[in-house]
Amino acid sequence: MSMSFERYMLDMVQPMRDDLTRVGIQELRTAEEVEQTLPNAKGTALVVVNSVCGCAAGQARPGVAEALQHDITPDHLYTVFAGQDKEATAKAREYFTPYPPSSPSIALMKDGELVHFIERHQIENRSAADIAADLTDAFDRFCR
Repeated sequence: MSMSFERYMLDMVQPMRDDLTRVGIQELRTAEEVEQTLPNAKGTALVVVNSVCGCAAGQARPGVAEALQHDITPDHLYTVFAGQDKEATAKAREYFTPYPPSSPSIALMKDGELVHFIERHQIENRSAADIAADLTDAFDRFCR
Protein backbone atom coordinates (compact mmCIF):
# COMPACT_ATOMS: atom_id res chain seq x y z
CA MET A 1 0.00 0.00 0.00
CA SER A 2 1.36 3.41 -0.87
CA MET A 3 1.71 6.10 1.76
CA SER A 4 -0.70 8.37 -0.12
CA PHE A 5 -3.39 5.66 -0.09
CA GLU A 6 -2.85 5.07 3.64
CA ARG A 7 -3.12 8.83 4.27
CA TYR A 8 -6.29 8.93 2.17
CA MET A 9 -7.80 6.09 4.20
CA LEU A 10 -6.91 7.82 7.47
CA ASP A 11 -8.45 11.07 6.23
CA MET A 12 -11.54 9.21 5.02
CA VAL A 13 -12.24 7.41 8.30
CA GLN A 14 -11.41 10.31 10.64
CA PRO A 15 -14.95 11.78 10.41
CA MET A 16 -16.32 8.31 11.29
CA ARG A 17 -14.12 8.28 14.38
CA ASP A 18 -15.13 11.87 15.20
CA ASP A 19 -18.84 10.91 15.17
CA LEU A 20 -18.16 8.99 18.39
CA THR A 21 -15.29 10.89 20.02
CA ARG A 22 -17.20 14.19 19.80
CA VAL A 23 -19.92 12.69 22.05
CA GLY A 24 -17.34 11.70 24.66
CA ILE A 25 -16.43 8.16 23.60
CA GLN A 26 -12.77 7.22 24.10
CA GLU A 27 -11.00 5.34 21.34
CA LEU A 28 -9.06 2.22 22.23
CA ARG A 29 -6.56 1.89 19.38
CA THR A 30 -4.36 -1.03 20.51
CA ALA A 31 -4.89 -4.47 21.98
CA GLU A 32 -2.93 -3.31 25.05
CA GLU A 33 -5.32 -0.38 25.63
CA VAL A 34 -8.29 -2.75 25.39
CA GLU A 35 -6.68 -5.26 27.75
CA GLN A 36 -5.83 -2.57 30.31
CA THR A 37 -9.26 -0.93 30.09
CA LEU A 38 -12.19 -3.30 29.56
CA PRO A 39 -11.64 -5.91 32.28
CA ASN A 40 -10.80 -3.18 34.80
CA ALA A 41 -13.68 -0.82 34.03
CA LYS A 42 -15.65 -0.64 37.28
CA GLY A 43 -19.35 -0.09 36.84
CA THR A 44 -20.78 -0.01 33.34
CA ALA A 45 -18.98 0.44 30.03
CA LEU A 46 -20.39 0.93 26.55
CA VAL A 47 -18.15 -0.43 23.79
CA VAL A 48 -19.00 0.51 20.20
CA VAL A 49 -17.38 -1.53 17.43
CA ASN A 50 -17.27 1.17 14.76
CA SER A 51 -17.07 0.46 11.03
CA VAL A 52 -17.03 2.18 7.65
CA CYS A 53 -20.27 0.54 6.50
CA GLY A 54 -23.47 2.42 5.79
CA CYS A 55 -25.36 0.98 8.74
CA ALA A 56 -22.67 2.31 11.09
CA ALA A 57 -23.11 5.77 9.58
CA GLY A 58 -26.87 5.74 9.24
CA GLN A 59 -27.97 3.85 12.33
CA ALA A 60 -25.27 2.77 14.81
CA ARG A 61 -23.32 5.99 15.41
CA PRO A 62 -26.41 8.25 15.40
CA GLY A 63 -28.26 5.77 17.63
CA VAL A 64 -25.41 5.73 20.15
CA ALA A 65 -25.18 9.53 20.12
CA GLU A 66 -28.94 9.79 20.72
CA ALA A 67 -28.84 7.22 23.53
CA LEU A 68 -26.10 9.18 25.29
CA GLN A 69 -28.56 12.08 25.67
CA HIS A 70 -30.52 9.86 28.11
CA ASP A 71 -30.45 10.80 31.81
CA ILE A 72 -28.89 7.42 32.70
CA THR A 73 -25.74 6.46 30.80
CA PRO A 74 -22.80 4.08 31.32
CA ASP A 75 -19.88 5.07 33.54
CA HIS A 76 -17.36 4.54 30.72
CA LEU A 77 -17.62 4.98 26.94
CA TYR A 78 -15.22 3.24 24.55
CA THR A 79 -14.90 2.45 20.87
CA VAL A 80 -12.74 0.27 18.65
CA PHE A 81 -12.69 0.58 14.87
CA ALA A 82 -13.10 -2.67 12.91
CA GLY A 83 -10.93 -2.85 9.82
CA GLN A 84 -8.77 0.05 11.06
CA ASP A 85 -7.53 -0.88 14.54
CA LYS A 86 -7.59 -4.62 13.92
CA GLU A 87 -5.72 -5.83 17.01
CA ALA A 88 -7.78 -3.63 19.35
CA THR A 89 -11.00 -4.85 17.75
CA ALA A 90 -9.97 -8.51 17.97
CA LYS A 91 -9.06 -8.07 21.65
CA ALA A 92 -12.36 -6.29 22.43
CA ARG A 93 -14.32 -9.07 20.73
CA GLU A 94 -12.82 -11.58 23.16
CA TYR A 95 -15.03 -9.96 25.82
CA PHE A 96 -18.18 -10.36 23.70
CA THR A 97 -18.48 -14.15 23.71
CA PRO A 98 -20.64 -16.01 22.83
CA TYR A 99 -21.42 -13.50 20.04
CA PRO A 100 -19.59 -13.90 16.73
CA PRO A 101 -17.54 -10.97 15.38
CA SER A 102 -19.86 -8.34 14.00
CA SER A 103 -19.36 -4.76 12.93
CA PRO A 104 -20.83 -2.48 13.70
CA SER A 105 -21.95 -3.78 17.07
CA ILE A 106 -22.55 -2.33 20.51
CA ALA A 107 -21.72 -3.96 23.83
CA LEU A 108 -22.73 -2.96 27.33
CA MET A 109 -20.53 -4.37 30.06
CA LYS A 110 -20.87 -4.28 33.82
CA ASP A 111 -17.77 -4.82 35.96
CA GLY A 112 -16.00 -6.40 32.97
CA GLU A 113 -18.85 -8.79 32.07
CA LEU A 114 -21.03 -8.52 28.97
CA VAL A 115 -24.65 -7.78 29.93
CA HIS A 116 -26.20 -6.53 26.64
CA PHE A 117 -25.13 -6.83 23.00
CA ILE A 118 -26.49 -5.46 19.74
CA GLU A 119 -25.22 -7.32 16.68
CA ARG A 120 -24.94 -5.98 13.14
CA HIS A 121 -28.11 -7.79 12.03
CA GLN A 122 -29.96 -5.93 14.82
CA ILE A 123 -28.63 -2.63 13.48
CA GLU A 124 -28.99 -3.01 9.70
CA ASN A 125 -32.77 -2.94 9.40
CA ARG A 126 -33.61 -0.60 12.27
CA SER A 127 -33.56 3.16 12.64
CA ALA A 128 -31.14 5.15 14.78
CA ALA A 129 -34.10 5.91 17.06
CA ASP A 130 -34.80 2.17 17.47
CA ILE A 131 -31.17 1.54 18.39
CA ALA A 132 -31.20 4.47 20.82
CA ALA A 133 -34.36 3.07 22.45
CA ASP A 134 -32.74 -0.39 22.75
CA LEU A 135 -29.69 1.18 24.38
CA THR A 136 -31.62 3.44 26.75
CA ASP A 137 -33.65 0.42 27.90
CA ALA A 138 -30.36 -1.37 28.61
CA PHE A 139 -28.98 1.73 30.38
CA ASP A 140 -32.09 1.82 32.58
CA ARG A 141 -31.67 -1.87 33.46
CA PHE A 142 -27.92 -2.02 34.03
CA CYS A 143 -26.58 1.50 34.71
CA ARG A 144 -28.49 2.49 37.85
